[in-house]
Amino acid sequence: MRRSASWQRLAIYGLSGPVIALNIWLLSQAFQYFQHTIAVLTIAAILAFLLNYPVRFFERIGFSRSQAVIVVLFLSLVLLVAIGLTLVPLIYDQTIELIQRIPDWLNTIQAQLERLDSWARARKLPLDLSGFSNRVNDTIEGRLPSIPEQAFGVALGTLSWLIETILVVVLAFYMLLYGDRLWRGLISLLPPEIGLPFSASLRLNFQNFFLTQLLLGLFMFVVLTPIFVVLNVPFALLFALLIGVAELIPFIGASLGIGTVTLLVMVQNWLLGLQVAFAAIVMQQIKDNVLAPRLMGNFTGLNPIWIFIAILTGAEIGGFLGAIVAVPLAGTIKNTIDAIRNLRRSTVAAKITITHEDATSPEGKDNLSF
Repeated sequence: MRRSASWQRLAIYGLSGPVIALNIWLLSQAFQYFQHTIAVLTIAAILAFLLNYPVRFFERIGFSRSQAVIVVLFLSLVLLVAIGLTLVPLIYDQTIELIQRIPDWLNTIQAQLERLDSWARARKLPLDLSGFSNRVNDTIEGRLPSIPEQAFGVALGTLSWLIETILVVVLAFYMLLYGDRLWRGLISLLPPEIGLPFSASLRLNFQNFFLTQLLLGLFMFVVLTPIFVVLNVPFALLFALLIGVAELIPFIGASLGIGTVTLLVMVQNWLLGLQVAFAAIVMQQIKDNVLAPRLMGNFTGLNPIWIFIAILTGAEIGGFLGAIVAVPLAGTIKNTIDAIRNLRRSTVAAKITITHEDATSPEGKDNLSF
């Protein structure tokens, strides 16, 4: 019996792998087809989820739901307009300038590789960088004509971004007004033993994750901006923003952002690049060891391996947005499964207890003897 049960379990695991892979592939294809719509809805849902906290605050001090939503959205729009008039033009100008400087940086990299190759040949070292240098040269020649087009594409995409921002705000407004009613209707379609733990786990995971990641990303951006300005780092605001946005990707985002910025700065000045890396790593350690444990804790309960798998799967399906929402979704699935298992175990234990009590009671003994 045990051997047959183990074979059945192995068969189930063996069949579940291809089924899961097929579902992931189908999901990625569906996401690519509806990518724009899903992205707008997801961003609007996240925005509504975050704005629901100040909405509840205004409700507690006497505002109605609709009044609180209007006040919060108005204040949010004022904040966005202020940011758009102050920070966005600076970031936009630095982005265009960075795109225009990339060919010069590629030429610098090629020259450094050629000097390193000549140094290795003079000392008869088994180091041949000529092939890699030629590939860098081909990359330069292929990218140079497209740089102005990319800059024009960034400018042209600004109008589309503004339209999508308005659409996201309108959707978030209606989600704040009617989102709870819609969510309860969707959850009611699921069995209670699945719907209730799923709803509670999803709310908890997204609350802990997004609030924490936004605060940690804001911390890195606010702290690194003046440090980069003092160090005279080129594109200080843009590079600090890059590290802060990369922080939204859990566990690996900050390291990727710091590594990218360090390499870009080291192309121009290797000593300045080391200073940038040192300052960013120090702030990252403060964030990870002081702020993150107090804000986040172990909210997912996932093994680090599963976290990386979730991030890679989310990035494959939905790109940057998929990588952001992958971890809280994985934590929600894991917590929901655990809640269902605990519910089943408690139900089985309750049945065993009731059966035992019936068997040991006088009535039960009489029934057994009869």
